[in-house]
Amino acid sequence: MSVLLIEMFSQGLVLAYPFSLLPALNHPKTPIRANLHSSSWLGSIIGLAYINGFMMSSVLTKFCGRRFANAIVILSSIVGWLMIYFAKDITTLMIGRFLSGLTVGATVPLETIVIKEYMAPKYKGAFLYLKNTALCTGVTIMHIISRCLDWRTIALVALAPLLMDLLIVYTWPESSACRASKQFETNDHTINSNRGNTKFSRYPLGHCRPSTSKFKLTCMDGVMAFCRQFKQKDFIKRLVIMILSTLVLVMSGKHVFFSYALQIMADITGEITQSFYYSLGIDIAITASALFAAVLGKIINPRTLFFSTGFSALSVLMSLCMYLFFTSKGMIATNKSWISANLLEVYFMLANFGCASISLTLFGEIFHLNNKGVSPALCQVWISICLTVCLKSTPHLLVNLGVHGVFVVYGSIMGMSLLILYFILPETNNERLANTIIDDDKATNNKIITKENSNII
Repeated sequence: MSVLLIEMFSQGLVLAYPFSLLPALNHPKTPIRANLHSSSWLGSIIGLAYINGFMMSSVLTKFCGRRFANAIVILSSIVGWLMIYFAKDITTLMIGRFLSGLTVGATVPLETIVIKEYMAPKYKGAFLYLKNTALCTGVTIMHIISRCLDWRTIALVALAPLLMDLLIVYTWPESSACRASKQFETNDHTINSNRGNTKFSRYPLGHCRPSTSKFKLTCMDGVMAFCRQFKQKDFIKRLVIMILSTLVLVMSGKHVFFSYALQIMADITGEITQSFYYSLGIDIAITASALFAAVLGKIINPRTLFFSTGFSALSVLMSLCMYLFFTSKGMIATNKSWISANLLEVYFMLANFGCASISLTLFGEIFHLNNKGVSPALCQVWISICLTVCLKSTPHLLVNLGVHGVFVVYGSIMGMSLLILYFILPETNNERLANTIIDDDKATNNKIITKENSNII
């Protein structure tokens, strides 16, 4: 578990690196100058690296083993940070950002496999919340060291957790499931050795044995199977939920704030010198809320928590937009920066309680096992598109619409997504969401059949 938490911490460093990089590249005396277009690409290229990292990790994990896949992902990130350190032009910085961002997407399949094959089930819930906390901690650390170190030195500092991560991976035993799939072992002691040896930690080896079927699927068969998924009503419903929950996560603005916090706070408060301290205060609040979300998730029903915090956060965000708009038009005599900063802090805390943590949980629970080949790819492609568009457009929107305009656009999309989800997201009752959707569909079909029978009678 420590490997993935360190990787999530490194992801926070990657996402927040524009906080240090972009202001330095816009300085008049810098040897590398970046305009608005290149600055937006430096911030958003992480979205493109996301889907590439996911595909690379998926292929390496399947054919080369868990240890090797993890090591390659870490090494690519190390190369990326070194390229950033030695960069002398924008192109090299772009490539370095892309390579260092591969871990953001590559962690997704590795996380699923590590939880399933290395981690005892009783630690799964704690990890799902701790990974969000590790990400927020990495962002906070990046914002702090940006105050006292230049962007090249920070690139070297970012190597430290990756080198530690690589050392831990080197000491890993290869997954028992991976060994069984290659050697066709069926020893129960072997498969339990990575996850503990209790009855709750047993891991089935049936799927690791070679298939005895004489028929092999062709490429066309795979394409037809992929297309047939879209004819299933329950699959379409899950797909819509996944699309909307991704919009809620990305449009909540957490990733935008991680990358462009300094520009946002400078625009909100009008005080460039104090922007760092306001940003740091919000970082600490976001990290604390990520920890507190783990407690709330045990006390409050997930659906209730998701919508109560989501709509509350949206109300606070719109209040902030109105305040900033009235201030910009001179309807409010003085702009009290502490009011804006506190409203933004409350917004991100509320959004992190439900929108961030529960949306991430939905991605793992929304699809049924029958769709396991299609659903992860569709989910990650959509996340990559949303993340890229959001991070790429934000610098341009800040220039043309201002902070209040950006938040109105993102808040409107987030609000519409929440409203639709309110009517289509079922109550889970502590069960897997995919099974709940199937039960809802069966109940609906039973009602229709009962109604038809009563009409016949």
